[in-house]
Amino acid sequence: MTYLEAAAEFYRAAAVTPDVGLCCVQGNAMQLPGLTIPDRMAQMNYGCGTTVQPTELTGEPTVLYVGVGGGLEALQFAYFSRRPGAVIAVEPVAEMRAAAIANLQEAATLNAWFDPSFVQVVAGDAFALPTGDRSVDVMAQNCLFNIFEPADLDRALAEARRVLKDGGRLMMSDPIAGRPIPEHLRQDDRLRAMCLSGALTYEAYVGRITAAGFGQVEIRARRPYRLLDRATYQLDQDLLLDSLDSVAFNLPIPSDGPCIFTGKTAIYTGPEESYDDHKGHLLGRGIPSGVCDKTAAALAQTNPEQIIITPATWHYRGDGCC
Repeated sequence: MTYLEAAAEFYRAAAVTPDVGLCCVQGNAMQLPGLTIPDRMAQMNYGCGTTVQPTELTGEPTVLYVGVGGGLEALQFAYFSRRPGAVIAVEPVAEMRAAAIANLQEAATLNAWFDPSFVQVVAGDAFALPTGDRSVDVMAQNCLFNIFEPADLDRALAEARRVLKDGGRLMMSDPIAGRPIPEHLRQDDRLRAMCLSGALTYEAYVGRITAAGFGQVEIRARRPYRLLDRATYQLDQDLLLDSLDSVAFNLPIPSDGPCIFTGKTAIYTGPEESYDDHKGHLLGRGIPSGVCDKTAAALAQTNPEQIIITPATWHYRGDGCC
């Protein structure tokens, strides 16, 4: 049995019998005005964070969601795109598709604004998405890509770029590891399906995204997720996993490399009213301006006496000067 087959078996059981203690279930789903989430759907919220970024969902975008789970985030995406077929929910496990459809039908009885036609639940997987080239505005996945082996992750990211429109957004939430996960844990298919042993380091994870051709990545949240302790997991020292929520933009990679935003700011402290680096960045004196990591490094090198670079906050919502 391959690791993907083992994961399918794992989530087949999770679809039939929801388990709030399973895997990466999140108890506190994002609350939106006028949205009521069915109890069973909340119990099946198998994800490590959230992919629903409201600032990216204006204009009723077409959303392709991979790994529908119990349907919670598909419902949340439909909240922003209230039209038939606006959300295409792709799921390889038949039992999970059936559970999501049932949950969405219940959601329609609890939310007057919602019609089940807003979400189309279809069979498929991340490696062969059932949509045309450049056909969707947003693609999302929650706690799915971390299950993949690196080569399969590359395939999934390439497929994401195929279906996204130019400038489209890939919204993701995955665990990342503070250091490389030991091989004996990576080879444990059940732990991998539970989103505990397939995680890459932050550097490797973002590196895969940019290597796939995404020219801009914004980190929306990074927070502690799970601790793999020494005794339980046979480790030399405890290993902390973080949950990383990100948005990757299907934009060309600039000639000087991708733009990765982690919440750093640049603050000009010199005598003039502003500082212009003549590369598209104008800093007002004393005013923190969000910059990507690449620009932060360049500014720190070219004018270290007059520019302060603040540390990454691991939170960025497009409010900078880049």
